[in-house]
Amino acid sequence: METRHCPVCGEIIKGRSDKKFCGAKCKSSSQYEKRQTQEVYFFKVDKQLKVNRKILKRFNRSGYTTIRQAELKREGFNPRYHTHYWKNSKGEIYFFVYEYGFLAKTINGVPKFVLITWQPFMDKG
Repeated sequence: METRHCPVCGEIIKGRSDKKFCGAKCKSSSQYEKRQTQEVYFFKVDKQLKVNRKILKRFNRSGYTTIRQAELKREGFNPRYHTHYWKNSKGEIYFFVYEYGFLAKTINGVPKFVLITWQPFMDKG
């Protein structure tokens, strides 16, 4: 029979063969660390979504505009973080951060974002 060690403190585990921790304290400590890691990820994503929304709102006052991607990224915009998407009749996919959307396009060789705001007709389909 092989000796098993607690992944938290390194003590030898005694008891059932499927036991993973030496005791309740180490089990609780492990679960707490796991939750903390998940919370950190949640707050990171939530913070970036808020930053993205704020930037899109500031640069899209008219409801439809085109801007260089580099300009938004310089402000802290990260297009990997969005809440949902919408596909138009041309098959183009707009990514949204809540009510503010963006479409990556290259116009005259320059990478740009077309910025829009969510419209009621987008709910259909």
